[in-house]
Amino acid sequence: MELRHLRAFLAVAEELHFGRAAERLHIAQSPLSQMIRALEKELGTALFARTTRKVSLTVAGEALIAPARVIEAQAAVARQVTDAAAHGEIGRVSVGFGGASGYAALSGLVRTLADEHPGIELDLRPQSYSGSVTDAVMRGALDMGVVALPAPSAVATQVLAVEDLIVAVPSDHRLAGVGVVTAAELAGERFVTYPAEHGSAVRDAAQALCAHAGFAPDFSYEAPDPFSLLAMVGAGVGVSIVVGSTRRITVDDVAYVRLAGEIPTMPIAMAWLESNPVAAVHTVVRTLRSAVDAG
Repeated sequence: MELRHLRAFLAVAEELHFGRAAERLHIAQSPLSQMIRALEKELGTALFARTTRKVSLTVAGEALIAPARVIEAQAAVARQVTDAAAHGEIGRVSVGFGGASGYAALSGLVRTLADEHPGIELDLRPQSYSGSVTDAVMRGALDMGVVALPAPSAVATQVLAVEDLIVAVPSDHRLAGVGVVTAAELAGERFVTYPAEHGSAVRDAAQALCAHAGFAPDFSYEAPDPFSLLAMVGAGVGVSIVVGSTRRITVDDVAYVRLAGEIPTMPIAMAWLESNPVAAVHTVVRTLRSAVDAG
């Protein structure tokens, strides 16, 4: 059963006149009559009683009106949905992120998309750190992800923030009240950090910072996310080098201390493939860029 045949049927059923129905459909009367005959042949029954003076619905024709209207309405919804998907107004976009930077970067984006593009759903994948996110985006396992720069040239990026590095210590730690410390003053401390297999850029930066200060950090404890990491610091099991946006997370018994000297910063970006066929991904990118430009 063809949709155009049902549309033709509804036009005749509502007009009860083949000429007016043909005008409404912007077709000639002859092809309209052919479509009605084809539909009647497929259904095995007459839908209209025709005389030289008038056209009327048969019992079968009356019965077909309601389901034909439902089918037409469903077809209209299908057209709207596919058009919206093709223009990036609806869709599901997977986003990998990890660490405090990821949470901070995504909070504003989620709110903006809810306001401006409510048909787009972000499938958020936490505990996905920079190295694993980059790999997943390049393989197509993730649509987008928060990464530390530099990133491979195969992925497109939009800078979200430039993070500084600070130290989280227990509130009763000897360094808690000093305000500023050097990396060298952390020698001998036990560190809480993110797992090495996650490809955490913060872990890599902490290791490099300690190495530059002349010692190898004792990564005694690992945590899968910033909340667990800070809880462990607050419990007194160790200190942690973290990004500045970690200050936004309130955890009891944790103090933050600035690092002195020429401490490298860490640009944080959203990464994606320009070749991603999901139109909603590119709507998210445009929304993200507009938000960044707006400051």
